[in-house]
Amino acid sequence: MTDGSNGTISTAAQYDTALQPEAAYRHCRQIAKHHAKTFYLATLFLPKRLQNPIFAIYALLRTVDDLVDNAEEKLSEGTITRETINGLLEDWKTRLKACYRGETGDDPIMVAWNHTLESYPIAIEHPLELIEGVAMDIEFSPFSTFDELYIYCYKVASIVGLMTSEIFGYSDPEALRHAIDLGIAMQLTNILRDIGEDVDRGRIYIPMEDLERFGYSREEFMKKTMNDKFRNLMQFQIERARRYYLSSDKGIPMLQKESRLAVALSSVNYGNILNSIEENGYDVFSQRAYRSFSQKILTLPQVWRKSKASV
Repeated sequence: MTDGSNGTISTAAQYDTALQPEAAYRHCRQIAKHHAKTFYLATLFLPKRLQNPIFAIYALLRTVDDLVDNAEEKLSEGTITRETINGLLEDWKTRLKACYRGETGDDPIMVAWNHTLESYPIAIEHPLELIEGVAMDIEFSPFSTFDELYIYCYKVASIVGLMTSEIFGYSDPEALRHAIDLGIAMQLTNILRDIGEDVDRGRIYIPMEDLERFGYSREEFMKKTMNDKFRNLMQFQIERARRYYLSSDKGIPMLQKESRLAVALSSVNYGNILNSIEENGYDVFSQRAYRSFSQKILTLPQVWRKSKASV
């Protein structure tokens, strides 16, 4: 993402208008490889024909997310207006609608999407709702209840699960409900992992009703106060996320066999971030929980067994 000379934010590199799908997919793959290590590792266990459309989905998500992140910073600096940001997001919606009509221009992400749509029925409502979800971060306000947070998680993560399910293939429509749960679980994991960084941005994503439940004040949160109330709060959040992971596991056997290993690997390695938070004594203020590459690889035997489960 670079700033254009006219003050707007460029969202795609300049490519020849005759850009071929394979080149467009390579562009999308590089975005995933650079930004999403756990996700990228899991995709390597998919057949090549499934990898490409998955990269197209991720590239759209990441590019729009980066656009919003950059716009947020500029908005706080006063160098961009809310109207300009809305215009940038509307531009992406316009590109998507054109893409669904077969018009891609020179945008590699749209070229990849258009090619993906030739084989996979991804409803246009899904990427449009994804953009709406990402836009919720622009003028952020804390979530009062978990129901409010759930809507946000659904839009920015579960929608991705619904789109990728059309590529993975499934034998039972019930798999979609479990894909939604996996998205919720992963976004809740993101929120818990990133608490310290979000506080630095003046944000709390954990619902206010949960802070009240454990008697941990907003002021304590913003001061990064570690105490038993916070640890109890974190334990509650982790248990909630794990319930969604458990539900999502039920959907893996409903996927086509060639997709199960990648989805299971992504689920297990993401879920293990919660273990890291626990191992760090719930201190998400001064250290960021993560799993090393070797730790991710060591999960393969466990994940392989899970992926071989049958309905």
